[in-house]
Amino acid sequence: MDRGLDRGDIPIAPWQNDFMHQLILLRHAKAVRGTPELSDHARALSPDGKRTAAAMGAAMRGLGLTPDVILVSSSLRTQETLDALEPWEDRPNTETISSLYMASHLQIRDILRELPETMRSVLVIGHNPGIHELAQLLAGPAASDLPRPDHARLADEYPTGALTEFVINTPWRKIGGAGATLKRFLCPADLPVAGR
Repeated sequence: MDRGLDRGDIPIAPWQNDFMHQLILLRHAKAVRGTPELSDHARALSPDGKRTAAAMGAAMRGLGLTPDVILVSSSLRTQETLDALEPWEDRPNTETISSLYMASHLQIRDILRELPETMRSVLVIGHNPGIHELAQLLAGPAASDLPRPDHARLADEYPTGALTEFVINTPWRKIGGAGATLKRFLCPADLPVAGR
């Protein structure tokens, strides 16, 4: 019997076993420019940002990236990014976390370390530089040393609306620089976007 298959020869995703998790890091889509009258926290998505977030949602569905749990910053642009990802086949549990607003990579890591092991697949919607720096930490030196295109791009940038997917080979409480594998780095420029 092939241990990688279950019920009707449906492949089991790596994070569905007892030892692995899936982590998806998504930077909010492009927002309107700030003004003296508008706080950074209240910046909404631009029309282009709404289109690219919707395209990313469609790409996620096509790739089977359906998290069990979504942790999202309280800012308007992250909340609107979340809204634009819909529809979900099964709506994930969603928690707005105020401390994710402009959180550092270590603050995001510490939030993830508090997750129960029963949460197998988690999507974090947040901000740079924290999202980018956490992705670089998890990808490890390979992000700059290996010739893989995703690693090379990740070393250079993490544009608005970009997504990374990792398989985490440790318990959440131990997430850090080791035990993570970068599976993909997907940017809005990689996607067909309606209206362009």
